[in-house]
Amino acid sequence: MPHSFTELDQRAAHTIRGLTLDAVQQANSGHPGLPLGMADAAIVLWAHALKHNPRDPRWPDRDRFVLSGGHGSLLLYTLLHLTGYEHMTLEQITRFRQYGSLTPGHPEVDLDAGIETTTGPLGQGFATGVGMAIAERYLAAKFNRPGFPVVDHYTYAICSDGDLQEGVSHEAASLAGHLRLGKLIYLYDDNNITIDGPTDLSYSDDNAKRFEAYGWHVVRADGHDMQSVQQAIAAAQAETSRPSLIITKTIIGYGMPNRQGTSKAHSDPPGDEEVRLAKEHLGLPADQSFFVPDDVRNYLQQAVERGAARQGEWNAMFERYRAEHPDLAARWETIWTKEPPQGWDANAPTFAPDPKGIATRSASGKVIDAIVESLPQLLGGSADLTPSNNTKPKGATDIEPEDFDGRYLHFGVREHGMGAALNGMALHGGVLPYGGTFFTFSDYLRPALRLAALMRVHNIFIFTHDSIGLGEDGPTHQPVEHLAACRAIPHLQVIRPADANETVEAWRAAVNRTSGPTALTLTRQPVPVLDRAELAPAAGLQRGGYVLKDADDLQVILIGTGSEVALALDAAKLLADRDVRARVVSLPSWDLFEAQDQAYRDSVLPPQITARVGVEAGVRLGWDRWIGSQGAFVGVTEGYGASAPYKEIYKNFRITPERVAEEALHLLGIHEDVSPSEPGAQQIPGRQPAGHEGHS
Repeated sequence: MPHSFTELDQRAAHTIRGLTLDAVQQANSGHPGLPLGMADAAIVLWAHALKHNPRDPRWPDRDRFVLSGGHGSLLLYTLLHLTGYEHMTLEQITRFRQYGSLTPGHPEVDLDAGIETTTGPLGQGFATGVGMAIAERYLAAKFNRPGFPVVDHYTYAICSDGDLQEGVSHEAASLAGHLRLGKLIYLYDDNNITIDGPTDLSYSDDNAKRFEAYGWHVVRADGHDMQSVQQAIAAAQAETSRPSLIITKTIIGYGMPNRQGTSKAHSDPPGDEEVRLAKEHLGLPADQSFFVPDDVRNYLQQAVERGAARQGEWNAMFERYRAEHPDLAARWETIWTKEPPQGWDANAPTFAPDPKGIATRSASGKVIDAIVESLPQLLGGSADLTPSNNTKPKGATDIEPEDFDGRYLHFGVREHGMGAALNGMALHGGVLPYGGTFFTFSDYLRPALRLAALMRVHNIFIFTHDSIGLGEDGPTHQPVEHLAACRAIPHLQVIRPADANETVEAWRAAVNRTSGPTALTLTRQPVPVLDRAELAPAAGLQRGGYVLKDADDLQVILIGTGSEVALALDAAKLLADRDVRARVVSLPSWDLFEAQDQAYRDSVLPPQITARVGVEAGVRLGWDRWIGSQGAFVGVTEGYGASAPYKEIYKNFRITPERVAEEALHLLGIHEDVSPSEPGAQQIPGRQPAGHEGHS
């Protein structure tokens, strides 16, 4: 029902402004401009439109709210406090930006406190919200039945000029418009100011036309007229076939007499005098800090009673749904359980030994085919590389703008938008998202990848064409430094399986790890399916690294990942022919290996065996952790690869079994060349002393 706004609504908005001024001034840092400017619109949304239950922030059918302009975090914190979220106490507001508080400078995901996602890097929240809306519509298509709208909620966001300038917002807005996400409603804080000054210094887009061109419904509102904002939200809710952008005209830093409307309002502490003047202007007691009038608190905390009533109605409906659709209800409860269902991997393939081999990207596709039916929450797609990434399950239908009942998403050539959308899907819940692209294009989605790890969301990034082994496409597509870059991201589990059976185990590790994202890096070229009757089982991957092939009276350890493990095995044979005893270690996941206890790690890499050779078709960075600073490394030590058939590239970069064996011999003080001299092969101009990495 439309609400008739009163002086109490206005005082509620001013209470947000007063809390913001006090918190920023006390912390001597922060961004008061957005909370002061958007407080009126936020009251309309949170007190009169948003469906939420402060006593159960995890209710599946709640509306999602994203503060994409995360620098304005106090707007979110004060709304959570005033509407009754128990974790967000007034004390937390007073501890704004202090160590260990729930109120850091930019919001960090905490569902118990009501914070749906981490925001701050501009554009990320915008694109994350698109992922939430995708999940909502997908689950609605799967579970809703006549008379039972089990999934029926909106995704709202407040976004800023900076959000709309970032490139990821363009990718995400285009995708949202194409998919016709009618339950996606964004309020754009159109205040014409950024840090540098007026937006016209660098920005002259007609955003209404831009979003209309993307297929969005666009409506305008006066951000300081609550009735205008309410009408705009109602119009957006009535538009069921397009996402909506509400261009909300505001004054940044509203209420600060000397700073509002200027860049000084954006992120500078206002100063005691400006706080005093602003409070007088807003009708707040200038001599009281963190003041919340009782009637304002009581008014806004009606959200608790309303939310409990709405969730109660939903719960009653779900019990009727359970009676009429027991199978769907059981599946619903399965997808909201954090752990994957028992036996989800029962049909996972086992690959027979095959020296000709199979690309691990192809093995990954076969795993997806095998598990998709027993893992109903699995939903994924590709950034326009479906046949190359092998990400589409056999027989799966596509999700289309008019039909979300499929199991596969085409993200288009939008790697960054895809990464952020995957985060939103995972944060929404009910789906386990995955997305594929070439490994070199992980650079295009790295900010989303980093946020996935920071938030520890459960999603899976499938990165194929993982090395110079992709061949003819050349160095622009050959990700020589990307393994090191991804391994540097805390809480990102990176797995580079050696063969098809390790790929099966990699999927097990990715699905079972519910406390963070996983990056699977997979080959384009075929790699041998190793004979596990002669070697250690592929299940050793679950510990990150394991002894694949051992030798008595060990002299040297050869350590490989991915496609180079087979090279290490061949090198061990060459060494055995020279009576050199080599252990071969497969080290597919440094993260998992580092998580093992020291005793296990030492059993795989005995400290007393210092003669070690690492082999990986990438840069050395990070490898000293395993081979020691005096260990040898066979990889890409110069340049970025080349355009040629992959076998020729490996030969010319001397990433070969012969080279690995040669480096092992030199570490042992045996100066013998193993590599045959072949016409066209890149020659080493001069050997370095034993123990140093060779040349590429």
